[in-house]
Amino acid sequence: MLHQLQSPKNRQIPEGDYAFCANRDCNIGYFSASGHMPKSDLRAFQPGQQAMLCHCFDISEASYSHALQDGTATAIKAFVSEQTQAKQCACESRNPSGRCCLANFRTIKFERG
Repeated sequence: MLHQLQSPKNRQIPEGDYAFCANRDCNIGYFSASGHMPKSDLRAFQPGQQAMLCHCFDISEASYSHALQDGTATAIKAFVSEQTQAKQCACESRNPSGRCCLANFRTIKFERG
């Protein structure tokens, strides 16, 4: 959480065992029995910012969806996979959920327009 909260919120984190709310409709970023942090306090969830698929390598859902349409998605996913295997990702500090983003690539489907 420390790396996800904007300053000065990152200096005032109440102790607790926090969980991340991954639901996009949820306004709460992290919550625990001792309190919560709204998504508006997180660096990764600012108004107007594109929904991110991979925070480590700055890949938005929109750009990957476009890559699915133009045939370049396989190379993008392969790059992220290779970098992750080489321990070049920073999921713990860049992804608000603290989890690896590779599973997120399955959530974006090719849609013909």
